[in-house]
Amino acid sequence: MIDDWRIFALARAGDEKAWREIFRRHYPALVRITSSMAGSLEAGHDIAQESFVRLLGARIEHHEGTLRSLLATIAYRLAVKEARRLRLYDRTETARVTDETPSPLEQLVKEDTDRILARVVQRLPLDQREVLTLRFFGECSYVEIAHITGVPLGTVKSRIFYAVKTCRDKLKERGVST
Repeated sequence: MIDDWRIFALARAGDEKAWREIFRRHYPALVRITSSMAGSLEAGHDIAQESFVRLLGARIEHHEGTLRSLLATIAYRLAVKEARRLRLYDRTETARVTDETPSPLEQLVKEDTDRILARVVQRLPLDQREVLTLRFFGECSYVEIAHITGVPLGTVKSRIFYAVKTCRDKLKERGVST
């Protein structure tokens, strides 16, 4: 498998197939991150697409880290900016990103669980919500999250620990098994 930086170099040189491959590899995770942070699936798609536009125009002088981490950083910053602009962090509803399920009943149960989880996550303190979103929706490593948010690694670990603990407790209170 060709590494992302090499594919990105091809994409920048005009290889449309390479650009599509970068998009295929990273777009779903970006939508999960941005939808959760911005408060709607539509905004998540817009911000994820804008992240790719920004990536294409970015002046990258080194290849430290991963392309995924760079894209996640761009998406994170755009999502935070959009959420602040719209003041969405005060809302209790957020986007539901659901997977296809075989039966309507299973889908209904999953949507209800997703809705409850989204409410619980939205009520977390902002610092915990951001790291939790990057970790579980964006699939970023702890080191990547520390880099993206600009906080020490130990702080990232602590925030994720307490965010997960709070979510488990709140879900248990609402009768959702974890």
